[in-house]
Amino acid sequence: MSGYVYIVGAGPGDPKLLTIRGLECIQGADVILYDRLVNPVLLHHAKENVELIYCGKEPGKHGLIQEEIHRVLVEQALQGKRVLRLKGGDPFVFGRGAEEAAVCRAAQIPFEIVPGITAGIAAPAYAGIPVTHRDHATSFAIVTGHGRAEKKQDFLNWSALSQIDTVAFYMSVGNIDHIAKSLIEHGKNSLTPVAVIEWGTTEKQRTITGQLATIAGDIKDKHISNPAMILVGDVVRVREEITWFSERIEIESC
Repeated sequence: MSGYVYIVGAGPGDPKLLTIRGLECIQGADVILYDRLVNPVLLHHAKENVELIYCGKEPGKHGLIQEEIHRVLVEQALQGKRVLRLKGGDPFVFGRGAEEAAVCRAAQIPFEIVPGITAGIAAPAYAGIPVTHRDHATSFAIVTGHGRAEKKQDFLNWSALSQIDTVAFYMSVGNIDHIAKSLIEHGKNSLTPVAVIEWGTTEKQRTITGQLATIAGDIKDKHISNPAMILVGDVVRVREEITWFSERIEIESC
């Protein structure tokens, strides 16, 4: 008899942003395969005899390659275990959760998808930036921005993206120069406000703001690194009015 696989979004970093259903899955799991950006505090909710398997991926380093993750999911579930695949953010937003679900279906293993809060919305919110706003933005897109034109990996429709009010770029800090130039070349105003939110929703959160034409240099000067969310659009201006998270940290630390 096969076990069961739960593919769960752990949220963007703040452990309190985990869903109730996500918490239930952590508490009941026999095996947890977790990613690099999962807050380790969440693992404290697991039962004492749980088996923890690190699957973190970062540039140049992989805890487990994707094919190996698939193999472990199936192997553990076929032993009758409740297997939890715990992923940062939402499993269906650049999380390869659909691939893992398809592997389970092919192996006739029952599974459940538990959505999570994605960083493209949560990190800006913690930085005091709404991704939509009646006066600033009625359209919103989330994009993976690590493809490079020189490597023939750039599949983005820059003309379309330049027309969208707010664009959230995931995994893009190392490619910001190409992103900024591409948007400007396809019609985006070079003075468009940009925010870069490092370690969003966590105690390490740091936000810088600038303009599309100069943000690449700002990122370099401020030594911003991944994980970071890049938000392009007029909504960044709202930050001046409703910044709240950094102020809350200062109050709580007194």
